[in-house]
Amino acid sequence: MKPILLIPLALTFAATLPAEDVLIVADEIPAMEVLAKQFQNRTGKTSRIVKQTDLPASLTPFKTVAVYIHKDIDAGPEHAFLDYLNGGGKLLLLHHSISSGKRKNKDWLPAFQITLPITPFENGGYKYFDPVTFDVVNLAPGSAITTSNVHYTKKVSYQGRELDAFTVANSEIYLNHQFDGPRTKLLGIKWTDPKSGKTYEQDTGGWYKKVGKGEVYYFMVGHNAADFDNDPYAQILANVLEAK
Repeated sequence: MKPILLIPLALTFAATLPAEDVLIVADEIPAMEVLAKQFQNRTGKTSRIVKQTDLPASLTPFKTVAVYIHKDIDAGPEHAFLDYLNGGGKLLLLHHSISSGKRKNKDWLPAFQITLPITPFENGGYKYFDPVTFDVVNLAPGSAITTSNVHYTKKVSYQGRELDAFTVANSEIYLNHQFDGPRTKLLGIKWTDPKSGKTYEQDTGGWYKKVGKGEVYYFMVGHNAADFDNDPYAQILANVLEAK
């Protein structure tokens, strides 16, 4: 008579649980709880939120991995994210996941062909401003990501064109992200500095590009939890999950 293999009930139950669609890796959790709720409400997709010290052994089961890390990205998670991307994953980078602190990572910014110039701001160097209120404009009216169920609230003049836009209030903006390679531009940013009166219009608010076998998306808005409750922006991020 063959012995009977007993499997603990907890393991049996865990094996039947559905895997989350999205892994969100963050060091500021409340904002990502807002985003996870938006994903659930708008797409039905579920999310798991973890710190970078608690990454799963493999990222490949997740259809999307979102990164929202304000402080340093450790080398181990950095390369886990890039391996996932190069292997065919969908990597969603939010706000400060591309910011000055990431210059210290050897492979992070080069992987996305991004430079944050260290020259003085008036000569094109990178700089952030907060708190500010600015407009986000749709640069890709033919894209499902920026248009499907997205209800823009206004039109603005942007680089000589009238484009759909929405406003982000009391948040943070990054200026002079430098692109060192091709990508598909999705969103632009428009902001007038109240001190100088100078208006900045830059095609850096959102984009995606192919890297290896995968795709990376970046969206600049997201300094505050409230940013993820901004209806048009929340829908754009939800559309990324549906993108094929």
